[in-house]
Amino acid sequence: MSELSTLSPQPLWDIFAQICAIPHPSYHEEELASHVVDWAKNKDFHVERDATGNILIRKPATKGMENRKTVVLQAHLDMVPQKNNDTQHDFAKDPIRPYIDGDWVTAEGTTLGADNGIGMASALAVLADESVKHGPLEVLLTMTEEAGMDGAFGLQPNWLQADILLNTDSEEEGEIYMGCAGGIDYVSTISLSREPLPANYQTLQLTLKGLKGGHSGADIHLGLSNANKLLARFLAAHADELNLKLIHLQGGTLRNAIPREGVAVIAVPAAQLERLYQLKDDYLEILANEYAAIEANLTLLLDETVASSQPLATDCQSRFIAMLNTMPNGVIRMSDVAEGVVETSLNVGVVNMDEGKVEIVCLIRSLIESGKDYVVEMLNSLAKLSGAKAVASGNYPGWQPDANSPVMHLVRETYHQLFASTPNIMVIHAGLECGLFKKPYPDMDMVSIGPTIRGAHSPDERVHIKSVGQYWQLLTAILKAIPEKE
Repeated sequence: MSELSTLSPQPLWDIFAQICAIPHPSYHEEELASHVVDWAKNKDFHVERDATGNILIRKPATKGMENRKTVVLQAHLDMVPQKNNDTQHDFAKDPIRPYIDGDWVTAEGTTLGADNGIGMASALAVLADESVKHGPLEVLLTMTEEAGMDGAFGLQPNWLQADILLNTDSEEEGEIYMGCAGGIDYVSTISLSREPLPANYQTLQLTLKGLKGGHSGADIHLGLSNANKLLARFLAAHADELNLKLIHLQGGTLRNAIPREGVAVIAVPAAQLERLYQLKDDYLEILANEYAAIEANLTLLLDETVASSQPLATDCQSRFIAMLNTMPNGVIRMSDVAEGVVETSLNVGVVNMDEGKVEIVCLIRSLIESGKDYVVEMLNSLAKLSGAKAVASGNYPGWQPDANSPVMHLVRETYHQLFASTPNIMVIHAGLECGLFKKPYPDMDMVSIGPTIRGAHSPDERVHIKSVGQYWQLLTAILKAIPEKE
């Protein structure tokens, strides 16, 4: 028995503990999907999967509520795999280890998967709990949302029967989301040439770690530092002065997570070693001052090492460092329509270098299509100046807000009745699948709700226990209040 079984609502937390026990990072959801299908079959629910692997479960209405509008509860099956550098964990094989930490549930050294595991658990708990009153009900669990929204892209018309969709992927109790940003992936590639390391050079590893990281959409406005950008800043400032040779650079692991760690393997003349260590200490002091309020654990280490590759040729090194240092990152523009919401952003998420090339993987988000277009063209121009090959792919639309949404008004009124306060109606600068659902189901009425989650897409991810109970109260009350078909 998990200690989560002591929490309320118990059916939801029990199911979430089961989800944590089955590895399910993006592209490795099949074991969890099979478990859910078997679970639904054992309870005699109608269950089927589409060509993309999405799961659809149907449950008949509670007696007397057969004429209510059909609702689909929607969550995604995968989770973001992020761990601390000193944590031994294979996300494809090892279970997540959740535990209670005061008012929160978190995990041991890894992402928790509350994004979107709590939403998935709530949908399955509604199916399992016969005390929940509802009309005709569907549960849709989509594949590989975090790595490209594959399941949402593959959703076909005429599969769902629902009139209303309740997305469970929001991360703030007391807020109702009715719009979100769209996104597009962008990869810049520079072909590398290498040359022999000159005599009397010392090879070292520069490691930047201890950053908070976080969600590249929901947290992008917080001013969190980006390991890739901080390494590039140091190299750009001091490579020429030190006659520094860059051998390798690696930072970040996911395009939708703000990079927490990065490593550069460098070489400098032996005569410059003392200067390098001094510049490293000076830079750490600068960063500690700049990020004192938000990155208390930022660390910069310099250790001797042995390189397995030759350093980059001088021109190649200059172009790469200049490109990474110049590449914009973070908030590009705030919205004029949704006050306090980011309109357009860019996350320089991953730098992958091998012997012959280096890739810089970014995720662009915007509430408007022209915002994405602007950043793509900006990066295209930078690629031309740097001699890089650039590819934009995986474009997905935003979710256009509908101020007249009946389900939004219903959720707002239900929340007010339950908690004697008015929830905030929000647009989120993150990718929810609702925008893609609107293509095959243009007339479906949608909102997104969820409990309070902090540190999503980072090992600091945690979910607020009380807010899960409030979210469950709201969800079950909404289902009971769904109106009849017209």
